[in-house]
Amino acid sequence: MEKNALNKNNKNMKHEIPERLFHGLFLLSALVSVLSVIAIIIFVFSKGLKPFFGEDAYSFLPFITGLKWDPTNEIFGVLYMIVGSILATLGAIVLGVPIGLLTAVFIAEIAPKKVVAFLKPAIELLAGIPSVIYGAFGLGVIVPMIMKISPTGQGQSLLAVICVLTIMILPTIITLSESSIRAVPKSYREASYGLGASKTQTIFSSVVPAAKSGVLTATVLGIGRAIGETMAVMMIAGNNIGGIPTSIFSKVRPLTTNIAMEMSYASGRHQDMLFATGVILFLFIMVINITLIRITGRMGSQGSKS
Repeated sequence: MEKNALNKNNKNMKHEIPERLFHGLFLLSALVSVLSVIAIIIFVFSKGLKPFFGEDAYSFLPFITGLKWDPTNEIFGVLYMIVGSILATLGAIVLGVPIGLLTAVFIAEIAPKKVVAFLKPAIELLAGIPSVIYGAFGLGVIVPMIMKISPTGQGQSLLAVICVLTIMILPTIITLSESSIRAVPKSYREASYGLGASKTQTIFSSVVPAAKSGVLTATVLGIGRAIGETMAVMMIAGNNIGGIPTSIFSKVRPLTTNIAMEMSYASGRHQDMLFATGVILFLFIMVINITLIRITGRMGSQGSKS
């Protein structure tokens, strides 16, 4: 009996040691992610808030409400960049979400298997194209097209940014929306058909509403992609030094573009103000994401109750 008990204890120990090792490995992986976020926040905020404190501090109000960025003359205003970023992202979402959702519906519910076999790899390939290629496409194709219709005679504009960002966020929205639509139980469709609804009515009255949580999640990720895009936008935005955009044909200078263009040669206060721009961008993205995540959570809980 004692030998059997010892053997069992030894076997249990042999199982516990690997379990503990894997538990520690999983915990370490989770901590790396969390600590990375904390380290980034501490670094960006410590550098970005530095120019607003001390004897030679720059006033925060002119910075956040300023309509001109001119480091040579110690003028640092980012309001027009914030407006440009919001308009570009909003335009991309307004165009990208309906196109992406309808494409996802077509792939998941309507398209034949042969068409799906062609479309899905094409969308996945679209997601893997580097940002600079999107920028080159925008500069070589979209900008000349806009130049022909623009009253200002310039192609690099807010409209060009919206068009390129719309194309860039489509893979994210299509892929996640399609997965959400496919995850809707067949009973939803069968119940709708049983009530006499057509296929189109079933899709838009039963299937899509049931997948709204996933669609909103795709929208959140699409917004994150649109706001954070730099290289492609930098090539087609025009990058003006000041002024609120008054039309879709106006040049813009998003926050990300401003940081990418000048960080390589900036120093002193100029560099600190670029980090301050990064703080504004970080807060901007956080507010949008938290708001949309809460909306998604509420709609998901309402869906589960119903």
